[in-house]
Amino acid sequence: MEALATYLHDHLAGSHFAIKLLDSLAEQYAGEGLGAFATLMCQEIQADQAVLEQIIEHVGRASLDLTEAIGWLGEKATAFKLSRDADGPGLGTFEALEMLTLGIRGKMALWRVLRAISEFDRRIPAQDFEPLLARAEQQFDQVESKRLELANVVFRPDEG
Repeated sequence: MEALATYLHDHLAGSHFAIKLLDSLAEQYAGEGLGAFATLMCQEIQADQAVLEQIIEHVGRASLDLTEAIGWLGEKATAFKLSRDADGPGLGTFEALEMLTLGIRGKMALWRVLRAISEFDRRIPAQDFEPLLARAEQQFDQVESKRLELANVVFRPDEG
């Protein structure tokens, strides 16, 4: 299996995972700020996913769909932890945001690699990766802000 196709496919699986996670958060927190935030973030990640899919069409697909299956299983295994506490977001929501920050950092690494190898790999379509990197940095900052805000609630000791 070709290394670049596999690498791109792995990132595509990660984007599917992020979208499922954000969809779950948007549904769980519908009508609240966190739900609206998840919906907007999901739209941005879908736009990034479309760019990645376009690149994959030029590079070629990996022959195995195992990574997508693993992403799907990971999402299902994680979904039960997202349960909401009676008084608001809990540890599962905090961990979901943390997973998203890690995934966004991975996406930033992907855009940097593609920018670097596009100089010699003509399969990568002409693409300005700077706006994609800037959007990923903004996504990271936004999710990290929400994560830290939630940390102040989730990890606050009981006053009893």
